[in-house]
Formats: sequence, C-alpha cells, structure tokens
Amino acid sequence: MKTGEASFTRRGFLKSATFTAAALGLPKWFAEQTVCAADAKAVSPNDRPGVALIGCGGQGRGITQMATAFGRVVAVCDVEESRVNEASAQFSGAAKFRDFRKVLERSDVDVVFNGTPDHWHTLINLAAMKAGKDVYCEKPLTLTIDEGRRLVALARETKRILQTGSQQRSDQKFLLACELIRNGRLGKLQRIIVGLPGGPREGPFPEAPVPASLNWDFWQGQTPFVPYVPQRCLGVFRYWYEYSGGMMTDWGAHHNDIAQWANGTERSGPVEVEGKSLVEMIPGGFTTAAQFRVEYKYANGVQLTATSEAGYNGVRFEGTDGWIYVTRGDLQASKEELIQEPLPANALKLYRTKGDVLKNGEVSWHKSDNHVRNFFDCVRSREQTICEPEIGHRSASVCHLGVISMRLGRKLKWNPAQEQFVDDKEADQWIARQQRKPWSYEMV
Repeated sequence: MKTGEASFTRRGFLKSATFTAAALGLPKWFAEQTVCAADAKAVSPNDRPGVALIGCGGQGRGITQMATAFGRVVAVCDVEESRVNEASAQFSGAAKFRDFRKVLERSDVDVVFNGTPDHWHTLINLAAMKAGKDVYCEKPLTLTIDEGRRLVALARETKRILQTGSQQRSDQKFLLACELIRNGRLGKLQRIIVGLPGGPREGPFPEAPVPASLNWDFWQGQTPFVPYVPQRCLGVFRYWYEYSGGMMTDWGAHHNDIAQWANGTERSGPVEVEGKSLVEMIPGGFTTAAQFRVEYKYANGVQLTATSEAGYNGVRFEGTDGWIYVTRGDLQASKEELIQEPLPANALKLYRTKGDVLKNGEVSWHKSDNHVRNFFDCVRSREQTICEPEIGHRSASVCHLGVISMRLGRKLKWNPAQEQFVDDKEADQWIARQQRKPWSYEMV
C-alpha cells in the first residue's frame, strides 16, 4: 500500500458514509461508526452456493431473486404446478419439483430458501438441516412454540445456518433505534406500543373444486383436512388459524422482533399476556382476529401493547426521557437530539460480523444492511446470522402467546426460561398442535 493510501481510503469511506446517511435520514455519526456489509469484498464467481426455492409464491420468488446476487438457483419446488413453472422460467430453467424431499436429495443444493405458508416452515426447515443444508426461512419462523424449540435444538446439533426473514433487523433505522434504546437514550424504558394493520373480516366462503394443478392434500400438510376453499390458500392463508395467526404473526413477527431487540429480551420473552379480539369473526369465513389488542408484561417492568388500534404501522418506545418511533422509512423522536447526539465510544453495539484484518492489524466490523447478503456471508463464515434460530423463535413466540391468549379469552402467565405457562395445563396444550399424519415430525 502506498503512503497515504490508507488515509485516503478512510476519507473516501467517511465521505460515502456521510452521503449515505443523508440519503437515508440517518445521523452522520452512526453511518461512520462501522463499515456496512456492502463494503465487504465481492463474492467470487466460484463461491456461489446452489440455491433451492421451496414455496414459489410472490414472496418466495422475490427473496430468491435477491439471492441470485450471491448464489445459483438450481431447483424450485411447489405443490402448485403453475407456480413451479413460473419460478423455473424466472430462474433460468431451474429444475422443477412438486415434493420438497426430492429437492433435498440433490447434492448441488447447498442452501434452501423457504417461502412456503407458515404451517410448512418447520417441517421443511428440519428436513433441510438434517440433509446438511443451510436455510433462509420467511417469517414467522414457526406455527407453534413447540416447533421453535425443535428448530433451535436441531440447528445447534447440526451447526447449520438458519436465517429468519425478519429483514427489519438489517434496516439501519431499526438498528439505530434499538441501539439508542439499549444504551439508555430514553432513560428507563417503560412502554412499547406496536402498531399493526387490521386483518380482513370476510365470509362465509363456499367450497369449490380443487384445481388440477394443486395438490390440496399436500398443501394442507399437518393441518386438519378440510374441503377446498380458494380463500384458504395461495396468498390469503394467513387469515386462518390452521395455517397462521393473522396480522399478529404477519406484521407482528416483524415489529415484535424489534420490540424484543430494543428491550434486550430477544432470547427471552414476556411473563404475562392478555389478548382480546375486538370484533366477532363471520362463521364460515376467515378465523384470525381482524381487530385486536394484546397487552404483555416483562420481568423488567416494561409494558408492551400490540394492537390494530394504534393508528400507525410501526413501533413506538416510551421512556422517562422521551420517545422514539421507528417504521420502514421513518425514524422520529420527541427531541431531535435523542437521535442526532452520538453514543459514546464504549456504547453497546448490536449485531456486527467480523470482517477483514487490515494491514495495520485492525479488524473491520460490518453492520448488516442487507438481510439476504448477511445470510450468505454467514453460510461462508459459519457465524450466526442477525436473526439466528433462537431469536426468530423467541420473536415468533411473542406473537403465538398473543394468539393463544386471544383464543382462550383470558390472561396468561408465561415462564420464558422454561417456555411453558405458569400452573396452566389448559394453556400448555396450545404450545404444540396435533399434526395430521403423514405430515408430521416423523416424516422428516
């Protein structure tokens, strides 16, 4: 390296960081703090893992399109034939499958992108890790709390990389908000209000013939078999409790994840929950709560409210010294200095990955600013991702607890260390669900 080259590179980075900060609405000090993953070395053409997409809906194809910057899509799979055909055409003629188990037999598949409905996430993730594959799974990670326990245990046993698609963790505004709060910028954190969209209240829906292109039995998997209704699948599955948890586990999985992160409970959870569905659903129609309010209490005294009544879609943190609100594309505070004033040099920094050792002996540390890139970086390094299994499981569990309380219609006490309800056998029965054979844990 020529004399002055290192300082020139540093100056160039700071200039770039300042420009990026202004464009994103971030304070300059935060952008300069560490190198983002985008500044890491480019991936070699010979270091591109083979990718399989399982679940070829719009979200699955969307995240897999992002994966093409880092890997080669070699296989696509769905129980709906037209979706398989569309995905194969999108990804340069990738091999087509209707049964995910056949995909996992392929030696050229290194990683799996799981874009299936929620009730299929866990069985596919378990099977993929057992087959030696790393997994990027859409959120929420699980359908039940029991599923999360099993995923965490198997990931530790097999040492596979599992990323939950909670991409807000790789958004710099959310990261900054959480770092500010974790470092006491609001004084004592007292309350978190998670504003969520409401869901549809529609029905009843008539039965219809099963489309010839759809394997309806396979699509339903572990859930109770019911006659085909178009509104049960292919885009609207999340509004039925058999397959998902409505907006509580859809947007709730994103925002409750951020609430947990800022509260320092991303590997734990609340100790009390009381949820209410605010409207009666229509018999024969969607079953997940369309309007709701769930109150949580944490051992540290923080109160969390997740509700469709907030009037916004985002997360508001309230403390003794002010408030901070964050959502996609926006970061606000009760006083501008809460955001603009730099944190001290010794402040807690949330997730960073170890980068290159520089010629002066220092190590570059990378913030994650691209969720899919973070996954592939960790596939290569074997470091944990920004939303590793335990974190994805715990964030989903917060949502599941809210759903369970709403469905039981009463307050519940929860032991986050033991992951069971306190002296409540009726509630404990909801930690897992009965699985319809042969689509059960035994199949994987």
